[in-house]
Amino acid sequence: MSNRDYYETLGVNRNASDDEIKAAFRKLARQYHPDVNKEPDAEEKFKEVNEAYGVLSDSEKRARYDRFGKAGLGGNGGFHDYTVDFSDIFEDLFSGFGFQTGRRARNAPRRGRDLQMAISLSFEEAVFGVEKEIEFERDETCSRCSGKGAEPGTTPVKCTTCNGQGEVRQVRQTFLGQMVQTYPCNTCNGRGEIISSPCTTCRGNGLERKRVKKKVQVPAGVDHGTQIRLNGEGAPGIFGGPNGSLFLVLDVKPHQFFKRRENDVILNLDINVAQAVLGAEVDVPTLDGDDKLKIPAGTQPGKVFTLKGKGVPFLRQKHRGNQLVIVNVAVPTKLTKEQRELFEKLAESLGTTVKPQEKGFLDWLNEALGG
Repeated sequence: MSNRDYYETLGVNRNASDDEIKAAFRKLARQYHPDVNKEPDAEEKFKEVNEAYGVLSDSEKRARYDRFGKAGLGGNGGFHDYTVDFSDIFEDLFSGFGFQTGRRARNAPRRGRDLQMAISLSFEEAVFGVEKEIEFERDETCSRCSGKGAEPGTTPVKCTTCNGQGEVRQVRQTFLGQMVQTYPCNTCNGRGEIISSPCTTCRGNGLERKRVKKKVQVPAGVDHGTQIRLNGEGAPGIFGGPNGSLFLVLDVKPHQFFKRRENDVILNLDINVAQAVLGAEVDVPTLDGDDKLKIPAGTQPGKVFTLKGKGVPFLRQKHRGNQLVIVNVAVPTKLTKEQRELFEKLAESLGTTVKPQEKGFLDWLNEALGG
C-alpha cells in the first residue's frame, strides 16, 4: 500500500470536482492497466490509482481522508474496502468507434472486488510465524434468494427493452464510418431481467452483509508491510463470476530491545569498563532466549559481534539471518568512595594527568568570528 497522497496519485488538487477526479482516474487507469501497459511497475501504479480513486470517489471516505489522512480510513479493525469495480469505465474507454468486437456484455460474469485488512503482529510473531483469527465484514450471496434478488417462489422476467442483454445499442453513421454506442438499459438497470417481487432480505441486490471469522497462518519471517493474499475471500463475483481476494497488510510492532535489518537482528549491549578492559563472558538476549557471549579483553566501544543463525528466518526457507551485537561501554556517572580510589590508583599507574584546556570552545569561536 503506497504512502503517496491520493490527490497527488491522481494528479488533481484537493478541491477537484467529482468529474475531474473521475476523468483523471479514467486517464491513468487506461495508461497503467496491465492489459495495456507491460512495464514492470505498471501493475503497482494501477493499484495505487485504483486505491486513490476508491477513496476520493466516495464522498464520505473523501471527507474522512481530508480531515484525518489515511488514519481516518481505519473502519472495522483496520478493514478497508476501497477497490473499485471499474468495468463500466473500461467498457466506455475501449468501446465505440468500432471497438465493440469481443466486448464483454454487462451481465457477463465478473470477478468480485478485492478487499484489504490490516492486522497487528508482535515482533516475535512476525519472526516465528503465528496462526491468527481475523474478523471482518463483507458482502456475501444472499442466503434467502441465492443471489437472484427475487423473493423465493417468484421468477424474474426477461426485460423486453433490452431483450435480456442488459444494454441497448445505437448505431450511427458518421464521416468516419459506423459508430456503435452502448448504454445500460434504463428499464432493468443493466440486469437483463425485471424483478417484480424483490427478496425481503437483500431487497433485490442479491447480497447481504455478514461478519466473517477466519483463521490465517502467518508464515515465519514476514515483515512490516508484507501482504498476504487470501484468494476467494473478497467480495462475491457478479453474474456468477469468481470472488475477489482479501489482502492482509501486516503491521509489525517494534521490539523493546531488538531492531530488524532485513533478516538480521541488531542488539545494543551495554558492558562496564572492567568487562571491556579485562574481558568477560556475559548473557545476551536472543530471539531464542539468553545465550553466552565472550567479550575479549580490550574490547572497544562500537565493536560488533555476530551470532550466526540467531536472526529472522528467510521467508519460506529453513535458514535464518544473524544477530549483530553492538557493544557500548557504559561509563559510570556515580562512584562509591572505594571505586573512586581504585580509578585514581589506575589513573596514577597509567600516568594519566588531566590538564585543563587553555582555551575553551567559546574562545575559539570568538576568535574565528573576529570577536
